[in-house]
Amino acid sequence: MGGFSKVALDQIQANTMEPAHVRFHGNISIALPPDRPHIQRSGYAAWRNKDRGPTLFGKSLWDVDPYLFLALRIKSDGRKYFVNLQTESLVYTDIHQHRLYAQRPGEWETVVLSWSNFVRTNYGQVVEPQNEIMKQKVRTVGIGLTDRVPGPFDLRVHSIWATNRMDDADSHNKESDSSAVD
Repeated sequence: MGGFSKVALDQIQANTMEPAHVRFHGNISIALPPDRPHIQRSGYAAWRNKDRGPTLFGKSLWDVDPYLFLALRIKSDGRKYFVNLQTESLVYTDIHQHRLYAQRPGEWETVVLSWSNFVRTNYGQVVEPQNEIMKQKVRTVGIGLTDRVPGPFDLRVHSIWATNRMDDADSHNKESDSSAVD
């Protein structure tokens, strides 16, 4: 929002070594623009899906209420990423965040996150009261890097899905151990 970080989100086609995925990458800078004194912080990057647009019945939202977990198939560089969810909540700018813990940087792995562990934030600050996510009205999902550590970053995302199986992580990780392409 005015700093010097560089970011790209590229769609990568499947090949013999990797599945099709998006690549979120770039370079974080914490330098502040000298000619814009109103900018007080820099050093972050994020992406999210576009709003899905209206339908004949109103806004197109995801209903993930029947599910206990959010799963992501990723290849991380080990930096501190967050998963960001935006819902049709009373405060339009609220985002529910969960740390994306990668256990195997540089390798494909599946991370499973409990909906109940997401934290409500607004403009990067935790807000109270902590309301439960409106899982019937999820508007956007995205990933952000907010560690403010200067330098390159690279996160690859093969898939994101809602699930009731905590063992999705184990089964997907074992599959990738035996083949190069999911």
